[in-house]
Amino acid sequence: MENLKEYIAGWAPEAVEEKGEVLTVRVEPGDFRELAVHLRNDLEFDYLVCMTGMDWGEKLGVIYHFRSTLSGENLVVKTEAADREKPELFTVCDLWAAAGLNEREIFDFFGIRFINHPDMRRLFLRNDWVGYPLRKDYDAGEVLNPVRLESDETLDVTPVLEAQEDGIVEEKENVVFEDSEYVVNIGPQHPATHGVLRFRVSLEGEIVKKVDVNCGYIHRGIEKMCESMTYPQTLALTDRLDYLSAHQNRHALCMCIEKALGLEVPERAVYIRVVMDELTRVASHLLFWSTFCMDLGALTAFFYGFRDREKILNLLEETCGGRLIMNYNVIGGVMADIHPDFVKGVKDFIRYLPPMMKEYDEVFTGNVIARQRMKGIGVLTREQAISFGVTGPSGRASGWACDVRKKLPYGIYEKVNFKEILREDGDVFGRYKVRLEEITESLRILEQLIDNIPEGAYALKTKPILKLPEGSYFTSVEASRGEFGVFIESRGEKYPYRLKFRSPGLPLVSVVDTLATGNKIADLIAIGGSLDYVVPDIDR
Repeated sequence: MENLKEYIAGWAPEAVEEKGEVLTVRVEPGDFRELAVHLRNDLEFDYLVCMTGMDWGEKLGVIYHFRSTLSGENLVVKTEAADREKPELFTVCDLWAAAGLNEREIFDFFGIRFINHPDMRRLFLRNDWVGYPLRKDYDAGEVLNPVRLESDETLDVTPVLEAQEDGIVEEKENVVFEDSEYVVNIGPQHPATHGVLRFRVSLEGEIVKKVDVNCGYIHRGIEKMCESMTYPQTLALTDRLDYLSAHQNRHALCMCIEKALGLEVPERAVYIRVVMDELTRVASHLLFWSTFCMDLGALTAFFYGFRDREKILNLLEETCGGRLIMNYNVIGGVMADIHPDFVKGVKDFIRYLPPMMKEYDEVFTGNVIARQRMKGIGVLTREQAISFGVTGPSGRASGWACDVRKKLPYGIYEKVNFKEILREDGDVFGRYKVRLEEITESLRILEQLIDNIPEGAYALKTKPILKLPEGSYFTSVEASRGEFGVFIESRGEKYPYRLKFRSPGLPLVSVVDTLATGNKIADLIAIGGSLDYVVPDIDR
């Protein structure tokens, strides 16, 4: 830690250390780019975990959460744009590919333009949107942005800021698609997009030349909504992000708030939370298997997977009252104790599923045509996975050991024995196999916990209105699709000053262009399905 402080001071002498869980420094905008280069190349902070746009009142800026996959060390860097009226910062998308869409998101909601970023179009909002919604002085009235019924204009030209050798920044234009290119739409309404998502695909015959991701069709402004909600009220929104990771998302937000308040959750609640997380993971992977197989033409597999997932949903409904949106985790524990038949139901399911998974292999995995559609298609290297921030099963299929349950254990995960599934192939088949094998590991975890849930309280009593101590807090969990993070900046009030969700889905769509380019258009369906993104998690 001290060596890191000295190193940063050498490259950014005006850097100011701030109070935080990990080393946190505030860097002048003129020093930030050079520091970022050294952090990436010399200190091997190769994983950009999270980028958070901020409005601090007089200044706009960005908070970067970095992690070294080599040492496991974490670092938080804050920087501010010099001019609020024309905020500009240097891009880091050439250092961390994950910054590509994250910087566009920050531009969309805060108006910060990133110098040398190749594409400064809006990512979620319409091109004719007026203002930047996450600024504190944003006018949310209907006068500036009435409900528009006409279609949004599709832009094939993007303005960019380029820094010249003499330091002068010039505004230029980059072309997304040339007039001569043949461009087709996959989505926004398409069975294979698994939600309302649009890919604009440039083709040369059957071969994909480029994929342009268009998001925002179901964006709900959840992070803006959180700024006017009390902390208990914000919990309901997490279930509605990645609805297939509802328990896990809510678990992350609860842990972040509990950490800030210094609450110690009852042991019974800790066990129950992990059991629910793993049931959710199995249900999510079963849905992946069902829909992926259907995308590739295996309708029988679709019915098999949904049949078995239904058993988990029935278990969740008995205890939580809901099947998809459960609203079960609360600050200090869980909403209610488990159903009297819950333990028996989970044990029955643990016995039931393994023979069914052998059927899955017979129905689809071993099929010659299916394997030809998967093997060697959409290869993602380990280095690419880290650079794009592709975590979860998709990252582990490329050989990146990124499981938060192992790297940053929480709940009861330190006390259970399970294997982190890793593969080296990094293709569609690898991503498919990792998820199937993770189902087996989740069953192992459930088997170790279900008979050992301790007696006692299932929740702490907390006040209806909670005020977090002033400061910044960050917590991650291993959701079904990867690392789901929660960042909270508190000013000591009952509302969060800023609440940011680190979406595992945004890196997954950001990598589609890299994986699909050079493959056939038919392979794009298999590639997208193997990444298993959930659109509401992206359109927050």
